Amino acid sequence: MSSDSGPRALTVAVLGAGGTIAPAVIRDLAESDEVAALRLLDVDGERAAAAAREHGCGRAQARAADARTGLEGELAGCDVLVNCASYRVNLDAMRACLEAGCHYVDLGGLYWVTGRQLELDQEFERAGRLALLGMGSSPGKTNVMASAAVRRLHAPVERLDVMAAGRDLRPPAGRSYPYAVQTLVDELTMRPVVVEAGRAVEVEPLSDGGAVDFGEPIGSASTIHTLHSELRTFPQSFGCQEASFRLSLAPAVLEGVRELAAAPERIAAAAAEASPPSADTWSVHIVDAFCRGTKVRVRAVTEPLSEWGLGGGVVSTGAPAAAAVRLLARGRIEARGARPPERCVQPEDLFGELERRGTRFEVTVDSGVAV
Repeated sequence: MSSDSGPRALTVAVLGAGGTIAPAVIRDLAESDEVAALRLLDVDGERAAAAAREHGCGRAQARAADARTGLEGELAGCDVLVNCASYRVNLDAMRACLEAGCHYVDLGGLYWVTGRQLELDQEFERAGRLALLGMGSSPGKTNVMASAAVRRLHAPVERLDVMAAGRDLRPPAGRSYPYAVQTLVDELTMRPVVVEAGRAVEVEPLSDGGAVDFGEPIGSASTIHTLHSELRTFPQSFGCQEASFRLSLAPAVLEGVRELAAAPERIAAAAAEASPPSADTWSVHIVDAFCRGTKVRVRAVTEPLSEWGLGGGVVSTGAPAAAAVRLLARGRIEARGARPPERCVQPEDLFGELERRGTRFEVTVDSGVAV
């Protein structure tokens, strides 16, 4: 890999190119001047080739590749790997990047995998490379939203709450899921973690998170606690004593995931049979930061991107990863090592990139709020 000095166009590999989120990453990168070439990798070479045809704008080549076997060879000559595959291969992909000498970006590692990924910090730092952990919508965008909220407090933050919701306004017939089915099942069946009195505390899966007003087009919706990696890094990054993550799924999606959780042998078949989300999905994320009776709320709404034919749910997750690649190319992300987004991505940089991809941000400050 050549020197990192000065802006230049990068060669970018996308792992899991045939998955649900990858089309947004591929199309975004294909339209980016900071990207010289795209190498699309998937265990199913035909799926990778289809992604190249449909979303690569003539700038992508496709290859069959397995994250656990020989990935470092497929990354030869690449500057960055964007991992859109299952979080289960995150560590394998990171080690392949160390071997190949390229930067690494993924969409999240739930909670426990993120902790193991952070252990590779010194190896990436010695290699002069960045491993950006969890640069999707949540985690990812929400981590940087938390940075923006904490800055507006102008005082040490006491509590951070993250809330996420997505809805398909024209859901296809049959089952459909907003992202990888296995990851959804894991999120809802593994014991969630919250931060209480500065300590990580496990709570029961599917614990009621109460109703949250997400605003239009979702409105007030019930939430549940699920396992998420923001809670792994927020205490160290911000010094908060309390933190939580809550998710709102459409009732039909939640019902489908519950059924699969009770019959895990059906997960692979359900994933293969599921219809993709429509192009009319919307995504809303909220981060609340509290300190001494003041609440700063940062709200992000991602709408469908009609020119790409992709819904806001997919774009909301893919666009932050693509934005990170551009920011790396411009030298706006200078950190090296294994880092969560809040420790290396500036809110003003990311928000500007995402606003050009259909996301709008709102910041409100309320005083006299009970924490």
